[in-house]
Amino acid sequence: MSKSSSISPLQYQSIAIGIGIVLTVVKFFAWGITNSNAILTDALENIINVVAGAIGWYSLWLSARPRDRNHPYGHGKIEFVSTGFEGGLIFLAGALIIGKAVFNLFHPTQLHSLEEGIGLILFSGLVNFLTGWWLLRIGKKRRILVLQSEGRHLLSDAYSSAGLLIGLVIVLITDIFWLDHLIAILFGSIILYTGFKLLRTAFAGIMDEADYELINEMVEVLEEKRQTNWVDVHNFRVIKYGNEYHVDCHLTLPWYFNLQQGHDEVTQFENLLKAYDPAISEFFIHVDPCSPPSACKICLKKDCEQRKNPFSRYVKWELNNVMDDERHSKKTVD
Repeated sequence: MSKSSSISPLQYQSIAIGIGIVLTVVKFFAWGITNSNAILTDALENIINVVAGAIGWYSLWLSARPRDRNHPYGHGKIEFVSTGFEGGLIFLAGALIIGKAVFNLFHPTQLHSLEEGIGLILFSGLVNFLTGWWLLRIGKKRRILVLQSEGRHLLSDAYSSAGLLIGLVIVLITDIFWLDHLIAILFGSIILYTGFKLLRTAFAGIMDEADYELINEMVEVLEEKRQTNWVDVHNFRVIKYGNEYHVDCHLTLPWYFNLQQGHDEVTQFENLLKAYDPAISEFFIHVDPCSPPSACKICLKKDCEQRKNPFSRYVKWELNNVMDDERHSKKTVD
């Protein structure tokens, strides 16, 4: 087991919260010595980082709780609520940054000690970028939505810090104060878009929107290692609960298989997907009997004594035909 995989999601989130608290103190100190409203905006956004991180920590703790009678599918859906809340906070931060920048275009403030303030914001921005990149990478690798959203949040904060730095450096060199606010508006718009994407992701998860990329990966595994007894697989669906997946599908087998034979084929089917992704925690596989003679035309089972038609067409398992709620023999032959 790698060193990173031995660290729990809660520990990752705790590290992010700790870093966020330290950087909040640094940014407020930078605001205190510069009197820069742009830096104050950055510091206020960092408070949102910490609050959102704490909510993310709670959602990870709750989603890790075992299933119970009241929550037979577990508590993983809380991660989508957390992601939506964090997306809303990011969206609000972007709106505040834009609003404050527009206000400062008409009501500029006197700045001082910009060199020290720039150095502190540069330091905090680099730390946020590296932490966000790290969390996003781990979140994608382990498919943990809360860590992904936290990583994107920190990256967006780093980008906004970069925009503020550009503005402050330009102000320092040229004394053109209003350029600072225009750049802040630009990066505030980027933050708004990041918040919108997180909200979109949260709503998609709550509504059980299909993850085509994930399903396609699973279908490719099944296609590569499909067995001759598996006539077709259809009505394939994946539901995400936190960092766990539930797979639901129909598997067509030879009609004359007894119960034990059918059970063995389903177990082999499940083990194949489980080996691909251990995050799959539960399967709901419905077994359909094949329907000769049409099914015989696409059936790969050469030793079938009940064959009514010769094999005539190979049907490759792909995203479109596997997700449809219809047997492949009916779509391609009848």
